[in-house]
Amino acid sequence: MIPIAGPSIDDREVEAVSRVLRSGMLAKGPLVEEFEKKFSVYCGTKHGVAMNSGTAALHAALLALGIGPGDEVIVPAFTFFATASSVCMCGAAPVFADVDPDTFNISSDAVGESITQRTRAVIGVHLFGQPFEVRPLLEICEERGISLVEDAAQAHGAEYHGQKTGSLGTGGCFSFYPTKNMTTGEGGMVTTDDPVLTTRMRQFIDHGQEKKYFHTRIGYNYRMTDMSAALGLVQLEKLDDMNGRRKEIASYYTDHITTSGISTPVVAPGMTHVYHQYVVKVTEGCSLTRDTLAAYLQKMGIGTAVHYPLAVHRQPVFSGSKTADCPVAEELSKTVLSLPVHPLVTDEECRYICETLNEVT
Repeated sequence: MIPIAGPSIDDREVEAVSRVLRSGMLAKGPLVEEFEKKFSVYCGTKHGVAMNSGTAALHAALLALGIGPGDEVIVPAFTFFATASSVCMCGAAPVFADVDPDTFNISSDAVGESITQRTRAVIGVHLFGQPFEVRPLLEICEERGISLVEDAAQAHGAEYHGQKTGSLGTGGCFSFYPTKNMTTGEGGMVTTDDPVLTTRMRQFIDHGQEKKYFHTRIGYNYRMTDMSAALGLVQLEKLDDMNGRRKEIASYYTDHITTSGISTPVVAPGMTHVYHQYVVKVTEGCSLTRDTLAAYLQKMGIGTAVHYPLAVHRQPVFSGSKTADCPVAEELSKTVLSLPVHPLVTDEECRYICETLNEVT
């Protein structure tokens, strides 16, 4: 079976983590600080705050921005659940905006239509590794004095007109889950140029401490460990090469998938897509439905996944949320299918995946 995802781990990561284990410094220590500095430099920001998950990164960033009860935060209707749930974790309300039918990223027009007097922030998601269209959203946010937060959980190393994700808005929130373009096992990071935001986040992720045992706010235990940071430092060194392999695989798929009714990803001008997922659309022109095609590929030894089978605003927990119609997001949830694009996929497996798909008539 060709798996849909898999971390690229070798002896360098094993040795790095082993050194930490032998040192006895297992919790947050000097390697976390080193990882924060190197990752923020990579993204082109002044600060980085490491955490224990991407969800923690979103939550801490929103809390540091002062998001709370009575506030609204606009999020895309087509994304992973944590983009919206992090808003609720602050006591605020997510407002769902529809997405672009080609890139699947949040629509600036839909955002403009969703803003109210209560809107305090917009979260744009660089979905599947392609940056969202930042400039029009920045203009909307700056005009109204609200924050633009990047959910960059799937876009490590992606670029918007030559500028790295994580450096495009008020703060960039990353995840280092095992399936991401780089991993720390579990982990997250917020990158930003704002020193005040940085100070607030450092308090929120460490029980609200201003200094040892002096708590000035209610906080959380969102700290990253040195074990995770050791893994992340090696992965960061490998990130550009791993992304390069993802782009090679994606390019091969795009050039060789010829099956009628299967639409390959659209890359918008000025974007460097890093293909956290390679997501096709299975349209009416295909002889199989999306789910039937997924079952066929599974039978042929090819792992697939649906990211995502339900638009976020249709999740049961959000049934009473304020939302306009999001027909694009709902249509995508019925038609998208992810193919294996991680660096461990071989050239031979790439050819086999395309040949198998092209046998569908």
